[in-house]
Amino acid sequence: MHFEWNAKKAALNYRKHDVTLEEASSALRDVLSATTHDPDHSENEERYVTFGISSQGRLLAVAHTESGDRIRIISARIGYKYREENL
Repeated sequence: MHFEWNAKKAALNYRKHDVTLEEASSALRDVLSATTHDPDHSENEERYVTFGISSQGRLLAVAHTESGDRIRIISARIGYKYREENL
């Protein structure tokens, strides 16, 4: 699995959500993570949200796309905050 992301979006994500996309990649490696399709944001490409525990021990919600063995991380935030904002 290879992770990639846009450096400018990564900096913005850290300022906005206090989560680095490097930490987000560790949540995607969590063997107990759960992934769901994100139809609300899949107009131009198939997007997914994965909930997993990061290397820092935090529950994260990670938005991403997949293409072969490449995963492009779009954004990440604390998992419970994602739930509060999207319910």
